Amino acid sequence: MKRLSMFAGTVGTLAVAASATAGLNGLSYDVIGDQLVDPGAPYHYTVRLYADVDSGDRLDAVYGNSDIGFSITMNGGASTYQNTSFGGPTSTSINDALFTAFPSLEWDSYVTIGALYSNGNALQQIGIDWSGFEGGGDASADNGTWFVTPADAQGEEVGGRVLIGQFTIFKGDGAYDMTFSAGFQGSNAAGETWNAAGSVDIAVPAPGAVALLGLAGLAGRRRRRG
Repeated sequence: MKRLSMFAGTVGTLAVAASATAGLNGLSYDVIGDQLVDPGAPYHYTVRLYADVDSGDRLDAVYGNSDIGFSITMNGGASTYQNTSFGGPTSTSINDALFTAFPSLEWDSYVTIGALYSNGNALQQIGIDWSGFEGGGDASADNGTWFVTPADAQGEEVGGRVLIGQFTIFKGDGAYDMTFSAGFQGSNAAGETWNAAGSVDIAVPAPGAVALLGLAGLAGRRRRRG
């Protein structure tokens, strides 16, 4: 199992293509690791996706409507890992008490607001057909949402971010493996409600590409020293 925490910041910064609308500063993601489900399986990596907001803001809903569509789109043959036996499309299905018996459940792909697991999780959802997503593919909605109420602490920002999903992605052969787009509703520290649209393209180079990037950097340093 390889941890990619040092690489995650670079990947997240390069890949973000989010609208910087009032109330939403963008979308970002951290790479948690790779080959976490099965070291012997085709190359896959796990990311956690965040809505970036101002200090004191909160996020109450992620949605798709007639003006701003919600979509998760897999590109270039990529797919997501889904634990169809014990997991589900939202964090309310992720029971961390089962991780010891079923370790791969921890790396299931799902959406959320603020909470990783089911314990104390107030998340609700309506109007989204998750069947394609649960098969490792796409999801979309123009009249659906997952949300918490303004009284639920899990919608509050932590370090300027609110968690909105975890995705374990089997890498494809496109420039990006997954595109996430949605509308977002929250409020600022003064209690004023905001709505915004955001999207992000997610990709992590395959291991060989990472090694080549490292060699290129080493060669560059050697040339500068010469």
